[in-house]
Amino acid sequence: MVVYSIKDIEKLSGVKAHTLRIWEKRYNLVNPRRTKTNIRYYTDEDLRHILNVCFLYRRGYKISKIAKMDKETLKQEVSSHSKLDLSFEDQIDALLLFVMELDSYNFNQILDQHISQKGMEETMSSVIYPVLDKLSMAWLAGSFTYVHEAFVIQIIKSKILASIEALDDLADYSNKYVIYLADQEQQELSLLFFHYLLKKNGNRVINLGTGINLSDVGFSINAVQPDYVFTIINEGNTSIPLENYTEQISGQLGDATLLLTGYHVIASDHLNWPDNVVRLSSLMEALNFVNDAKNKRKAS
Repeated sequence: MVVYSIKDIEKLSGVKAHTLRIWEKRYNLVNPRRTKTNIRYYTDEDLRHILNVCFLYRRGYKISKIAKMDKETLKQEVSSHSKLDLSFEDQIDALLLFVMELDSYNFNQILDQHISQKGMEETMSSVIYPVLDKLSMAWLAGSFTYVHEAFVIQIIKSKILASIEALDDLADYSNKYVIYLADQEQQELSLLFFHYLLKKNGNRVINLGTGINLSDVGFSINAVQPDYVFTIINEGNTSIPLENYTEQISGQLGDATLLLTGYHVIASDHLNWPDNVVRLSSLMEALNFVNDAKNKRKAS
């Protein structure tokens, strides 16, 4: 059984530990178990219940009214509100609940409303990335399994792919980009989102996908003759050291430039980088680079 401390609940729910204790004593909203040394701990069921309570509380419900609801009524109230309004602050908590329950219908409802009203880019920054950050805390605590992770990734992946497909193909592209992930790199959502941003900004994108080896990268460079090659290296699990890996790609680039980002790249300040390699500290810095490249091409 997965258990949480009151600090874990505070981080996941956004409610201060002091407030949680008041809710417990005054309204009996949740009854945490205690260790032999009298320290509170909470279960998955407790977390789900607290997230539901917080959701309605921030929607203006009095805590005394919430305390009188049984769990099924509470769940129905949350579900009804989650579909109606995009202005409230609790969408992240709602999405977290829907992940816990593998509720694809309601999870899709919130994302689809956001994408239709705000667009894919704003949805990624204001909804999807915050949800993934919260889920990462829950995964570290052990409360989310591979099934939950796969559930989230597949839904978000489908949204990004649909947004990419909805963009018009242009007759005259600014620049050509080959993008990919090497073996054992797991940032497919970031790669797809960058694909979306590139295409939205009028670039041609050749997305090789994941698990791409060096020879395939070299083949694609020869076939496509891109202006830029982009990848993310977080894990550093390539079959050869990063410096050698980069040098081998660098030697095949021709007139192209290799764009690198990721934790492992940023942490490798000590390496000697070839002149045709650009290190970028984040996906947003990469997008700024793309925009600058587009403007330079227009000016030339």
